[in-house]
Amino acid sequence: MDEDTNVEPMFDYHGFDEGDEDVCHFHFSDVNIAFEFYNRYARTKSFSARKNRTRKSHAGALKLKNFVCHREGFKPQNNYGIGNLKRKHTPETRCGCSAMMEIRVDAPSGRWFISYFSDKHNHPLLDPRLTGLLPGHRFMFEADIGHMVNMKKGGISVRQIYRALANQTGGYEYLSFMQRDMYNKIAKQRRQLPGDAYEALKYLEDQATNDPSLYFNHHMDADGTLRNLFWCDGLSRANYSLFGDVLAFDATYRKNKYMCPLVVFFGVNHHNQTIIFAAALICDEEKDTYRWLLQQLKVAMNGKAPVSVITDGDLSMKFTIEKEFPNAHHRLCAWHLIRNATSNIGKPLFTSMFKNCMLGDYEIDVFRQKWFEMVEGFGIENKNWVLDMHKKRHSWATAHIRGKFFAGFRTTSRCEGLNSIIAKYVNSRYNLVEFIQHFNPCVDHIRWKEVQADLASVNGRPSMQTCFQQLKRSAANVYTLSIFHMFQPILVRAASMKVINMRQTGSYVIYSVGLDRMPNEMWRVFCCDIEMEFNCLCMRMESFGIPCEHIVCVLVHEDIEELPRSLVLPRWTKTAKVGLQNAVGLHWDSLMLSQYSCLMDWFRQLANFACRDNERFIFTREMAMNLLKQFKEEDAAQKELVNDADSVRDGVQVDAFGAGLATNDLGYSMPRDPRKYRTKGGLHSLIKENIDVDSVVWRATIEQLVVFVVASHSQKAMEMTHLIMTRMIT
Repeated sequence: MDEDTNVEPMFDYHGFDEGDEDVCHFHFSDVNIAFEFYNRYARTKSFSARKNRTRKSHAGALKLKNFVCHREGFKPQNNYGIGNLKRKHTPETRCGCSAMMEIRVDAPSGRWFISYFSDKHNHPLLDPRLTGLLPGHRFMFEADIGHMVNMKKGGISVRQIYRALANQTGGYEYLSFMQRDMYNKIAKQRRQLPGDAYEALKYLEDQATNDPSLYFNHHMDADGTLRNLFWCDGLSRANYSLFGDVLAFDATYRKNKYMCPLVVFFGVNHHNQTIIFAAALICDEEKDTYRWLLQQLKVAMNGKAPVSVITDGDLSMKFTIEKEFPNAHHRLCAWHLIRNATSNIGKPLFTSMFKNCMLGDYEIDVFRQKWFEMVEGFGIENKNWVLDMHKKRHSWATAHIRGKFFAGFRTTSRCEGLNSIIAKYVNSRYNLVEFIQHFNPCVDHIRWKEVQADLASVNGRPSMQTCFQQLKRSAANVYTLSIFHMFQPILVRAASMKVINMRQTGSYVIYSVGLDRMPNEMWRVFCCDIEMEFNCLCMRMESFGIPCEHIVCVLVHEDIEELPRSLVLPRWTKTAKVGLQNAVGLHWDSLMLSQYSCLMDWFRQLANFACRDNERFIFTREMAMNLLKQFKEEDAAQKELVNDADSVRDGVQVDAFGAGLATNDLGYSMPRDPRKYRTKGGLHSLIKENIDVDSVVWRATIEQLVVFVVASHSQKAMEMTHLIMTRMIT
């Protein structure tokens, strides 16, 4: 079909059953209306129409147009006999049908008249219930397209949307389109975008109108290619002001069609839940890229730097953290270190001992002794990895980072859990706009978990079944439920301890706390009577923000039944976010979808009553058509008044290299779509660095190799393939 026939109907079917001879009496003001007429006529006769031959005058004006049956003509013969086609041959629907309607223009009046009409078909006509499945009779209304787009933004798959629309209309047979048409419409919308990078910036610009605190920025190459895109909304910025003392970030792959790494900056809230501060799509993982990201983070968060940062040990990350956050404590992920110990040493006993050295709450002298005993015992004191780990011990050993606040972070495993949640909302087929649109609901889902935790913390009290009832009740009133559950085991351990010795030194009282059965292992707790400040040598209060069992033992010894204010970290309390202004704006997509659902509910009820009486039906139909016409005219008039040359907001930065590039409607340089990124962990990591093989060619070569080996049934070919793959991997 040489033109798109998926158009909305312009009139009803009435008048087609009066006889075919009456068809020639019609005349039309436009070719499209004439074709719509013939296609509607074809629907009543159980076939479909398509546009065919045209004829123009010497001046180039159209003067004749043919509309034919969808089975007119014959299939071209040039594809016959090809046996290596992977796709199945489609059924031959063309059979040379001669049914046709020809229209000619009348020059004086400018109207189109039917000059020839034939309704003779050389094939059996379809069953009426199958006619609507023909491509020429399938179309999507604007309301269906809008509903589909809004539901798709909410993370609902096309298959589920199609099922929901069929349920609303009463069944699949009442839909005027198929699931394939929905996929085609989505693909067509993607092709119509002026540029993916431009649309992503335009989308964030539109979001900023509803959320004035939203911040985003981008960076381009010298040729205008988008390299990096950073964004965070108002609520994320407000959360960072409260919980940004501990920051973790990591890069993930294969979340969009460009395979650009997604960098998520996250931390923990007052419920010890993962909370997202910002996100970014980057072109590579070089030092300059990460430095640009951290600079944007500082700008977005009003210059606030984190107290501690946790990463997986990437050298580029380490370099940029030292440059941008020089006073922050950088901790390496414990999980990655344990995995590296396994891969570098390859001895399970060493991995177990290394884990104990890393996570054990030892004094520095004890750690040093255990480390050298372990290294000398395995004879690996000269191994490069061991020497490097000992040099970096201040970034991973608990004995050396004691007293530095990490809010319980030991690994970046929270990022792995976060990736599993993100994967439910986005996939590798999404472009930049679709990725951001689906990433926002993922953030909303995480925030909804926080709301549920808020309710659980304030709705009732936990049961008091252990000792120290008053102290426990005080903690339950202050801490959130999840933090209180982490405090409960500390109370249990404190019950088995006692103050063995105490002495006064100036304004401080020094308590020696330990177990009866282990008199040699004691911890000293320093207490200032005037300010009610407590400090323990284990420094767990400074590391996590919850008093240790040694301090709790001193509180019980002094009959203190309420937690002192100095021992309550505000970030773990129920009131951590009290007084925080609601900095998040309302997502317009969510608002429109909610309004759409509300109107659909009312209109379904209206239709249920209106269809019971003919007068009600006519009245309701006329009212709906008049409103629809009015709204379309208002929208058309409003579009003419919109000035597309709005100045770009302050949060958008144009790279200096962008000078001289074509500008978009927003007034800043038109960025080109990003290049595809070669991921670290995929198939490309198996290829040697000095071999540059295109991914498509490489994949095709591997597939041909597998087909050849499987088809040959040769043991030698199997062994050769195994040898090649083994060498590639090693």
